[in-house]
Amino acid sequence: MVQEILNERWQERLQARDQTLRLHLLGIGGAGLSAIAKVLLELGFQVSGSDRQLSAATAALTAAGATIFAGQRAENLAALGPEQQPDLVLISSAIQPQNAELQAIQALGIPVVKRADFLPVLLADRQLIAVAGTHGKSTTTAMIVKVLREAGIETGYIIGANLPGFGNAAAGQSPYFVLEADEYDHMFLGLRPTVAVLTNVEWDHPDCYPTPASFQQAFAHFIERVASNGLIISCADDLGAEQLRIERPLSDTRWMTYGLTIGADLCALNPLATASGGYSAELHWWNAPKGQLQLQAPGLHNLRNALAAWAVARWCDVPLDNARQSLWSFTGVARRFEVVGEAQGVTVIDDYAHHPTEVRASLAAARCRYPTQRIWAIFQPHTFSRTRTLLEQMATSFHDADAVIVTDIYAAREADDGAVNSQQLVDASPHANIRHIGPLVQVAAYLLTQVQPGDVVITLGAGDGNQVGSQVLDGLRHAR
Repeated sequence: MVQEILNERWQERLQARDQTLRLHLLGIGGAGLSAIAKVLLELGFQVSGSDRQLSAATAALTAAGATIFAGQRAENLAALGPEQQPDLVLISSAIQPQNAELQAIQALGIPVVKRADFLPVLLADRQLIAVAGTHGKSTTTAMIVKVLREAGIETGYIIGANLPGFGNAAAGQSPYFVLEADEYDHMFLGLRPTVAVLTNVEWDHPDCYPTPASFQQAFAHFIERVASNGLIISCADDLGAEQLRIERPLSDTRWMTYGLTIGADLCALNPLATASGGYSAELHWWNAPKGQLQLQAPGLHNLRNALAAWAVARWCDVPLDNARQSLWSFTGVARRFEVVGEAQGVTVIDDYAHHPTEVRASLAAARCRYPTQRIWAIFQPHTFSRTRTLLEQMATSFHDADAVIVTDIYAAREADDGAVNSQQLVDASPHANIRHIGPLVQVAAYLLTQVQPGDVVITLGAGDGNQVGSQVLDGLRHAR
């Protein structure tokens, strides 16, 4: 009963914007919680937190007024002092039950919640635009934010990556709030969107969704939560999204589609690659021509992402020309085909791709932008469960690279049970020039003996494999 009262009390205080409410975030440096912390600080709440190590994200939050500890230890609560003990603790999906700080918090009876329970309360008074899908969530969310903000709509937002000029989060002043709706750990099933975007629905996170059917079912539950007077915007080119649309239960919720083929409500037809590696296409809205849509961001996948953003912009009454200009000037977000530098004629790009479909799309975009140059793909598999489950698909995803190096698997939240390793991925691949080099420092050292002017090095993965790119650039610069 006491715990139920405490739970009700924090919800009431959060919705009432009671700025005496003290919130502590375990994993505050991660992409999800750092963004939430920024929103909370802008709303005037008292924020503290901890992470395994400090970072640029935690430094920015500290500068904004948060108290942050390096390391997750039971002593952190005592260090806050008796007057600063949290009223509520928010934890990331990476926090395990044996975490010492979590156990100390639970021993004190402080309510502990995850994002799925917290975000609906935080955003209860906003019109939520939720962007969901296996791939493209961060980029599509960022495109929407840029279009709305540049049209004068001060939307709030949370993005899973940094958007240049905007960062990854803001509380905002308008009724709208744009959110990257993460499916991992069923986070998005707590949301009540007014508008839901489905970029694609392709099985991922086998540690959370053991079968493709369970993954599809989670997205079905997500769209059921869209407001009856709301809108679902889905990609007509994606089989998983189309299956949800076709099988949807009868409701008053409107549904519109976008894609690169005739038949979608919003179409980009006859796409042509531009000199920058982006695309230009004829835009058609409900069979009516709307001129050209031009992008600098590379890859056909970004053309689809831009269509989703354009559809949301029209729902928010953004003028066509404003939306078109904002999408043209969009160049990407951090770690999504990000050109991180060039030295001695070698270009280094970093991309977050860690699913076979994402790897194929990113390498296809690289080949489009650099059609005659040698492309080195440095792939860091992400989690043992994903590598084991999608090994065959991943092994065939490197076609557009001239040379492939596979590093050791990035464990993330998992432990190595010995069932899969990177050499198995290499052995399963038909690529003619693929090898396994485990430690990142050895990958960089090998590349420094191989790369030549004109080469392109692209690091792929959601872990720390992007360190290879930085090490290669440093090595080339010091070799002058």
